[in-house]
Amino acid sequence: MTPPAALDVRLRPTGPEDVAVLDRPWRNPQDAGPFGWYGFRDGSLAERIRAGRTLTEDGGVLAVEEGGALVGDVSWISRDNAPPPAGRCWMIGAWLVPEARGRGIGTAAQRLLVSYLFSTTTLERIEAGTELDNRAEQAALERVGFTREGVLRHAAFRAGGYRDMVLYSILRAET
Repeated sequence: MTPPAALDVRLRPTGPEDVAVLDRPWRNPQDAGPFGWYGFRDGSLAERIRAGRTLTEDGGVLAVEEGGALVGDVSWISRDNAPPPAGRCWMIGAWLVPEARGRGIGTAAQRLLVSYLFSTTTLERIEAGTELDNRAEQAALERVGFTREGVLRHAAFRAGGYRDMVLYSILRAET
């Protein structure tokens, strides 16, 4: 069996030319994926990209490229687990176009995002959550070095019902 070709995954700031691709999960359930469809959205990501407001002190969005082609995005927001600033951490997420899934691109992109956040910000902890049934994302997070912390019962409403979420974290010293 031939090993897969090395991936050339990179993160970069988003631009207006990215809107058509990065808006896909907000307009089409198949593009959102089986765990990502929460109904139609107002296109606020597209508007933020057009306005150049995707990198703020409280979060951001970066484009994911593989081999020079735009294949998705990674994002982060700040959240507080205790009174700020002592309890502040990042919560990350990722989305890939369907044709880029299952090839290790998401793992590589999340690894790059963790490195980026720890090298450019002072927060100690990064969290990620995924649905209990999303085994592929759980495996990707574990390959990056995240630790499974527990299950949040009925933490997200999607597809007509409440879903259990698995919470993961990685600390600065673990990278």
